[in-house]
Amino acid sequence: MRKSLVAAALVATTAAVPAAAQDAGTQSANADPGPLVSTERMQADMDTIIGFGTRHTLSAQDDPERGIGAAVDWALAEFSRTGQACGDCLEVLPVGKVVEPDGRRIPEPTLVRNAVAIQRGTDRPDEVVIVQGHYDSRVTDPLNAVDDAPGANDDGSGSVMILEAARILSQREYPSTIIYALLSGEEQGLYGAGILADWIAEQGMTVKAVLNNDMIGNSCGSDGFCDEENVRVFSEGPRADLTDDVRASQRRFGGENDSPGRNLSRWLEGVAEAHPDGMQVRQIWRTDRMGRGGDQIPFLDRGYPAVRVTVAVEDYEHQHQDLRVEDGITYGDTADELDWTYLTRAAQLNVRALDRLARAPMPPSVQADAAVRTDTLMSWDAVPGAHHYHVKVRRTFEPSWRDEVPSGTLGQEWSADVMDTGTSVELAVPLRGDDWIFGVNACSAVGACSPVSSAVPAGAFAPITADEDDSE
Repeated sequence: MRKSLVAAALVATTAAVPAAAQDAGTQSANADPGPLVSTERMQADMDTIIGFGTRHTLSAQDDPERGIGAAVDWALAEFSRTGQACGDCLEVLPVGKVVEPDGRRIPEPTLVRNAVAIQRGTDRPDEVVIVQGHYDSRVTDPLNAVDDAPGANDDGSGSVMILEAARILSQREYPSTIIYALLSGEEQGLYGAGILADWIAEQGMTVKAVLNNDMIGNSCGSDGFCDEENVRVFSEGPRADLTDDVRASQRRFGGENDSPGRNLSRWLEGVAEAHPDGMQVRQIWRTDRMGRGGDQIPFLDRGYPAVRVTVAVEDYEHQHQDLRVEDGITYGDTADELDWTYLTRAAQLNVRALDRLARAPMPPSVQADAAVRTDTLMSWDAVPGAHHYHVKVRRTFEPSWRDEVPSGTLGQEWSADVMDTGTSVELAVPLRGDDWIFGVNACSAVGACSPVSSAVPAGAFAPITADEDDSE
C-alpha cells in the first residue's frame, strides 16, 4: 500500500508525534550508558595487552604468553567472560584466514585472526552495527615482529574501549545486532578489516554503521598543542564503490557530499552535542588522514557506511616507534603517554552512539523527483522498526541538515514529521528541488533515530547494486 501525502496534509501529522520521540537523543527505554564506562577496567585491560610484549601480526601464534596468538586468545576469552555475565548473550569467534605473501608486509603465509563478539538483535538480527579497532601493534620497522611494541594508543586505546563497550551494552537488549571486533593485520595492510568485511557479506548481514576507533587515547600532539574536548571523525565524500554510471548521475543530481559515511559523521556530531559536557566531534571530510589509512577503508571499498574515530591531534613520537630515548626525546607507544580522562570520554561517546544505533531503524532509501516542477516529490519504502520519519533539508552549499524546516513555496507551511503505517511513503514537499538537498531518517517508537539518508544517487546505506547501477 502506498500512502500519498501532499504538503498541506503534512501539517496534521505533527501532533501525532510524541514530543519525546522527536528528539533523536531520547532513550526512554534505557538510561544513558555513558557514565557506566570504567576507567579502571580499561586500565587493567591495557596492562594485560601490553604484557604480551608485542602484538605484531607476524609475531608468535603459539606462544602462550607473548605475541599476537596469546593476545587474540586472551581477547576471545575476555569476550566469553563478558558473555557469561549476560547469560551467554555473546557469540564469540575468531574470524580469520591465512593471508598469502604480498611482496610488501606479509613475507610468508600468515594467519590473521580477529577476535569477534556478536550480540544478536532481538528483532532484526541481520541488521548490524560494528564497533572495531585494530589489536595488532608495531615499532618503526613494519616487519619487526620481535621487539616490544606496546601499542598503547595505536591501537590499544580502541581495543580496551571495545572490550568495555561489550561489558556495558551486553547487559541490555537491542533490536539490531552489535558486533564488537578486535582486528589484526592493520599495520600490515588492513587485512583483518578486509577479512571481517568479506565475512559480513557472506553472512548476508545489512550494515547500518561501522565505527572504526583507531587511536583515541591521547590529547596532545607532537608540537605540544592539546585538544581535550574533541575527537576527529573522518568520513569519505564520493563513495568508494561508485560505478561510472552512478558517478555520472551524481554529477547531474548531486551527492558528492552525501555519502552514507558523511551522514553518519553528521549524526555522530549530533550525538556528541546532546551531551555538551562530554566528548565533542570535529568532522573531517576526508576518508582518512593525509597519506594514511585505517580499517574503515575495506568496509568503504565494499560499500558499507563507515567512519574513523581518532584523536584530535596526533603525537608522532609515540606511534610506530622503537622504544628509545634519543636527543633527550622519549619515543615509543607506551601507556604512560595516554590521557585516561580523554580516553574515557571517547569511550562514553562510543557507547552512547552504539546504544542509539542499535535501537534505531535502518535509514530508508530515499528518492526525490524535482524535474520541471515547483515542489519536490519524495518517496521511500518503509523500513522495519520505524514508527515515524523526519524529512531533512539543507541548501546545496550548507554543510549540515537544518533543525527547522523552511517555509515552502509562496510561504506555505509544512511539517517534517511523517507518521506512516504503510509499506511505502510518497509526499510532496513545497520546496524547489534545484535549490535544496533532501534526506530522511527513521525513528523508533521511543525516538531512537537513524542517521539521515540523502535523496541523491548512491545515498542509501547499502552497497551499490547492479540494479541501482542500471536504474541510474
